[in-house]
Amino acid sequence: MDSREFKTTIEQIPVPKEKVFSAISKGINKEENKGKAKKKKVLVGAATAAALLGITVSSGFVNPTMNKVLANTPLIGGIFQEFNDSTGVQLAHQDAVTELNQSLTENGVTVKLTSAYFDGSVVSVTGFVDEDVEKGGNENGEVSFDLNFEHYKGDSDPWLRGKSNNIKKVENGYNFQWKMDYPYKTFKENSTLPITIHNINGIKGEWKFDIPIQQEKNLTFVINQEQGYPKDGVKIHIKEILTAKASSSLTYETVQKYKGDYIYLKAVDNKGKVYTLGNETTLEESKHEDGYHSTQRREMPKLDSGITSLTFYPTLSAADPKVQQLLDSKTFTMKSTRFNVGLQVNNVTQKDGKLVLDYQLTGLPENMIKGKLETINHNLQYFIWLVDKDYLTRIDPENPWPPKNHGIPFNKVKMIDKATAHFQSTFDLNGEERIENFKLENTMMLVDFSSLVPAKDLKPFTVEIPVENE
Repeated sequence: MDSREFKTTIEQIPVPKEKVFSAISKGINKEENKGKAKKKKVLVGAATAAALLGITVSSGFVNPTMNKVLANTPLIGGIFQEFNDSTGVQLAHQDAVTELNQSLTENGVTVKLTSAYFDGSVVSVTGFVDEDVEKGGNENGEVSFDLNFEHYKGDSDPWLRGKSNNIKKVENGYNFQWKMDYPYKTFKENSTLPITIHNINGIKGEWKFDIPIQQEKNLTFVINQEQGYPKDGVKIHIKEILTAKASSSLTYETVQKYKGDYIYLKAVDNKGKVYTLGNETTLEESKHEDGYHSTQRREMPKLDSGITSLTFYPTLSAADPKVQQLLDSKTFTMKSTRFNVGLQVNNVTQKDGKLVLDYQLTGLPENMIKGKLETINHNLQYFIWLVDKDYLTRIDPENPWPPKNHGIPFNKVKMIDKATAHFQSTFDLNGEERIENFKLENTMMLVDFSSLVPAKDLKPFTVEIPVENE
């Protein structure tokens, strides 16, 4: 989840936003594979916060010829209850979870895989790692796995993009669950999923497992219905819904005039049940004359039997290229390239290892100033960057982050006057994120104005379910 999806999700979930922001600020967005992954935007980790607030994933996994298919076992069902995995509980009751008994010991640490399921679009694997993992470098009670699937290496592994990790302390060790979004457009039958753990808590080894998987035949509802929003430069094409034992998945295509726009969907059936969509898996991306095409698959709760239609409620979170301004003047104005919002810098002060920007936001709607200025106040901590102008081209567009020792992506914000949207941002020039040989005339200020533009609810539309869901 990037900043656009975070913004949309936070606006959709009826919870106290300040608690979410506090959780994020305290480190809920730590990378699981420490020391391996690149730094990501601070709000990427908000996917974890959103999951804690109720966005879940579901699935199922069966191979009766190679593994013992579980009966209604309290052990496995209990593990899913521990991790609040309602789909796993349902599948355990349906005898649709595969029991595993694969165990390996490397450098004194034993890992045992205990169960797996594959239902619709998500794969789950549960296991146990013994207490010798505590000899590693992590804090007490913390367990992190550096692993890959299907012999991929590092961050290029598509299984890692939608992966979540749950850990629970038990006697003599830790139970864990990995849940992965199935990354491919088509499903393989009777395949094997290789798993390689490279280190756990910094303890190196090669724990290798081969998990046999079989996707049972699912019911597919072909929709093929398109809804356009010409004024917003957006089209949504609902393609199909796949329904498995305990979950469903929605495949749809979006066409956007502006690159980076994000569309969030919620669905409600004709009986009033709300279907919240889980993580997205990008199946195809391309650019055509009419815009940027993206085909996505998202997990959703299983469709209720007998429903005849779904109404989709889209929300558009618009993107805007970062605007740049060299800090060679005390006062200047910056404006969004797409929206009627801007920033008037009143003063730039450098003193005692700090850089202080005094500025006002311009063009904000009146209702935003009254109701959402606290959210903007939070976003300003992360969406104003200072970057060495000679290193701008080294920012990776796929994983945007200032180059080490040549950028400062954080600041402390102080609201001076709410009525006039007057703020101060203070940058620590000697902090962990810094610019070597800092000089104002060599520093570029980057502002992401999309953080100031609220997500927009688009007109809902209804699709018919072509056959009865049984």
